[in-house]
Amino acid sequence: MNIAARRQSADSLQFAQQRVDLAAALRWTARLDMHEAVANHFSLAVSDDGAQFLINPNMVHFSRVKASDLLLVDANDLATMSRPDAPDPTAWGLHGALHRLVPHARCAMHVHSRYATVLASLADSTLPPVDQNSAMFFGRVVVDEEYGGLAFEEEGARCAAMFVDPRKKVMVMGNHGLLVIGETVADTFDRMFYFERACENYVKALWTGRPLRLLSDKVAETVARQMDNYPVAAARKHLEQLKLILDEEGSNYRD
Repeated sequence: MNIAARRQSADSLQFAQQRVDLAAALRWTARLDMHEAVANHFSLAVSDDGAQFLINPNMVHFSRVKASDLLLVDANDLATMSRPDAPDPTAWGLHGALHRLVPHARCAMHVHSRYATVLASLADSTLPPVDQNSAMFFGRVVVDEEYGGLAFEEEGARCAAMFVDPRKKVMVMGNHGLLVIGETVADTFDRMFYFERACENYVKALWTGRPLRLLSDKVAETVARQMDNYPVAAARKHLEQLKLILDEEGSNYRD
């Protein structure tokens, strides 16, 4: 067994439930057609300080990632990119910076999903409160207007530094895509799902060419606060239902 295989075998014995959740989120993201070929990355901190994290392996399609495939890396380990199983350089640049610099970014999901990327391509990349889904994110989105190229280490650190307000857990990466952070896989996946849905509703409303009915700032903030404090663990239930569907289909994501 080579070094990479031995490392992967040992790592796969750790953080079993976190691995299963992350693999399920990757599988379902592909099913939603929110993936980008063999690019884009999800990560999850597993150490108390957030530096040690799981991330999907380099150049493996989201729909094929298994729990045991996930790489265990340390954001402070400068030798990471010298490993035989090193993650993609942009994954290391962006997610390494997040887990090194943003303690509340326990989980991070970066995609080039269709409608969020359309929003990121507009001169004004803010998401107005045109429906309940978009109101959920009122005052809770970072808009990055300084895209500087692929998310290698310098660009990753620049993006990470923008998450200064703990209420803002979504970044519209101008001219690039979407970055969502959260406490858990379920929390982050649910936020990503609803933000993409909100972007789809907004973009399709624009297609009609008709005037938009905007919610007032007061009502939008009320909705956002209500969702922040929603009494039911809907995000956790969402992911649990998706895992049940995968299980019923005989998926090997848990392997």
